[in-house]
Amino acid sequence: MKGGVIPPAGGRRMTQRARLLLWSSPARLLKAKLLLASCVVFAVVLIMGLAFSAAIWPHHFPVDGQPQARRGYTILINTFKRNDLLKQSVEHFASCSRVDSIHIIWSEADPPSDFLLACLRRVAHRNSRDGRIVEIEFDLNAEDSLNNRFKDIPELKTDAVLSVDDDVLFPCASVDFAFGVWQSAPAAMVGFVPRMHWLYRTSDGEEYYKYGGWWTVWWTGTYSMVLTKAAFFHRKYLGLYTNHMPAAIRDYVTKNRNCEDIAMSFLVANETASPPVWVKGAIREVGSSGISSLGSHNERRSQCVKDFAALYGRMPLVATTVKAIDGRRSWLW
Repeated sequence: MKGGVIPPAGGRRMTQRARLLLWSSPARLLKAKLLLASCVVFAVVLIMGLAFSAAIWPHHFPVDGQPQARRGYTILINTFKRNDLLKQSVEHFASCSRVDSIHIIWSEADPPSDFLLACLRRVAHRNSRDGRIVEIEFDLNAEDSLNNRFKDIPELKTDAVLSVDDDVLFPCASVDFAFGVWQSAPAAMVGFVPRMHWLYRTSDGEEYYKYGGWWTVWWTGTYSMVLTKAAFFHRKYLGLYTNHMPAAIRDYVTKNRNCEDIAMSFLVANETASPPVWVKGAIREVGSSGISSLGSHNERRSQCVKDFAALYGRMPLVATTVKAIDGRRSWLW
């Protein structure tokens, strides 16, 4: 053959052999081992994560053998002589897609006027979505007590209850996400406002508890309560609060006009031996005053924690650092 180099016999086999040698070089082997190790580590982390989730959210099953929660939830609005805020609250929450009905806890001496009831029903009907009508009901109470917000309501049509104050608003998307979290753990309280109880010891070794507000939760990432100014819970806890919780605690709440939300946290923790679930969500407070704005608020709440623990004979609250975040709306994990 003129003008060229004759390729050696078996040249194609040598080329394939060279490629195999190149692939099996130390650098390629190291990359393959690192890839395999990464897969193993990922599998281990995934298994541990699932086990951890099962440990912190143990109540994934129906409460007391009941069927899973009916579609939607009932909103309980606690209000007192703030009809402008009540109207704003009804107008907003009636637009949330999963609301079945709104019950207004009414503890004023005079019953609501026909004009107010008609106005709220008109507002709710105008803002209802998807062809449904959100019903408005007033739950009237002769006595002015904070315990009224947790009175048993046998006629509720949903298992899920969302307890809110009349001066707190948060987006329907956040409400629906929190409802989904509650459905995965229907025995737990699921809420937007976390608080903590802290154990202290005196120099003499005596133990006592203090109520930790928002800043202690923000600083430590630890909480043991979610306040019922914005929280989901199962309707069965209304009956337990009214009929089975120590009567001394209800008397305490009525007398001191405080801490009904702490009492509910104690009740649920005592029933479940588990912590609540804090859901991340934007909250807008539209009112300008309330019990929390009074002086010595934390001191009074600390006394409640101390006294309720004494009435139970132990501390049922369970601390946790778990927070539920909607991954579709948060880029920071």
